[in-house]
Amino acid sequence: MTPEGLLHVVQTWAMASERDVEAFDDRAEVYESGWRGRLHHQIADEVAALVVRLAPNPRCVLDVGCGTGYLLRELAEKFPAAQVLRGIDAAPRMVEVARAMASDMRLSFNVGFAEHLPYESTSFDLVLSTTSFDHSHDQERGLAECARVLEPEGYLVLADLFSRCLLPTLFGSRRRKARTRKRLTPLLAGAGLGSPSWHSLRTPLMAAAEVMKP
Repeated sequence: MTPEGLLHVVQTWAMASERDVEAFDDRAEVYESGWRGRLHHQIADEVAALVVRLAPNPRCVLDVGCGTGYLLRELAEKFPAAQVLRGIDAAPRMVEVARAMASDMRLSFNVGFAEHLPYESTSFDLVLSTTSFDHSHDQERGLAECARVLEPEGYLVLADLFSRCLLPTLFGSRRRKARTRKRLTPLLAGAGLGSPSWHSLRTPLMAAAEVMKP
C-alpha cells in the first residue's frame, strides 16, 4: 500500500472511531436482545433467505460489518458445504461477542473496516453487508474493496436503508450517503460491479441490492 493509501486508512479509522465504533461496542453484549435484537434478526433472516435463493452453493462468504455474527451463524447452518465464513467489524467488542457465540469451526471474525479489507483479491464468491453500509465513512472505497475481494461472477448483497423517503436526510448530516437506489447504482458501477437487482424487505425503508461482479 502507498503512503497516501495508508494515511487514508488511518484517517478513516480515526473518523469511524469517533462516530460509531464506541456506540456499537457499548451495545455489543445486548445487541441481539430486546426490540433492536428482534429487528436485527428479522432483517438478517430475510437476507439469509434471499442469499439462499441467489447463491445456493457458496464456497467462501464474507460479511462486512458482521456485528455479533448472527447472519453468518445462520448461513453456516444453511450452507453446510461452504468452506469459509468470515466476518469483519469495526467494533472490537462486537467481534469478541461474535467469536464467543461461534461454534462452527468454519466461522472466523476480525476487527477491521470496509474501506480496507485485510483479504486477498478474488478470495470470496459471496460478499454481504447488512445494516452496515450506511455507517461507512467512505462508501465508494468500501464498495471498491468489496469488489476487489469478490471473484468474477461472485455476488455482493447489500441490505440497508435505501428509500426515496430518506431524501430529506441527504440535505443534512447524511448528504454524502447513498440512501436511495438511484444514488447507489453509480457507486456500484464505479466499483466495477454490474447493475443491481433490488429486493424490498419487510422492514420500512430497507431494501437489498444484489449485484454480480462481471
